[in-house]
Amino acid sequence: MSERVVIVGGTSGIGLSAAALLARTGRDVVIAGRGEERLEQALKEIGEGATGAVVDARDPEATRAFLAGAAPVDHVVITVTGRGQAAGPLASLTAQALRQAVEDKLIAHLMAAQAAVEAMRPGGSLTFVTAASAGSSFPGVSGLAAVNGAIEATVPGLAVELAPIRVNAVSPGVVDTGWWEWLGEERQAALDGFAAGTTVGRVGTPDDVAEAVAYLVGASYTTGTILRVDGGGFLKP
Repeated sequence: MSERVVIVGGTSGIGLSAAALLARTGRDVVIAGRGEERLEQALKEIGEGATGAVVDARDPEATRAFLAGAAPVDHVVITVTGRGQAAGPLASLTAQALRQAVEDKLIAHLMAAQAAVEAMRPGGSLTFVTAASAGSSFPGVSGLAAVNGAIEATVPGLAVELAPIRVNAVSPGVVDTGWWEWLGEERQAALDGFAAGTTVGRVGTPDDVAEAVAYLVGASYTTGTILRVDGGGFLKP
């Protein structure tokens, strides 16, 4: 019997790439996303055997019902995020933007994790997708760092609390996805600038991060780990 992997936020970007990669390894993949049209397109891209449902991860009860319906589950990957509400200098950060970022990511991740545990077989894995802003020293990321850092801070404790379920996180650097659309016409210039700040000379792709997710799903001796995937961005001042 193949392992079942549920990806919450699996209809676009990193989540979709991870779903496609895990499906190619022979796993039974179930995805969730907020929009019907995007869900249908994602299922076509992943291919035969993948299933999914329209679920807003900001709704804990809907997420719990979805995961209960997918049970028993071996692995759950949580990739949901907001759209840059908390990005920018501290001086321009609003309480509302920060609250929205917490709702869209921190609360969504932890409530999805709570629901996932109820649906999982012993010895499975839970993988968060955070962001390298959690440990970044770049100006203008304090809000993003607060949210992603909070998720990463839960990983070691949850790995002990939920054992034998393994708990890890992938912490990507700048990845070229739709997340950056909030920058508008400045998007490409910003990505080019970020590329110059890596040692590999480019920003990441969803497939780059999907490989790290797939590693953690299959790495049965790895838990409590934050896996940085940032193209060497942490190595440059």
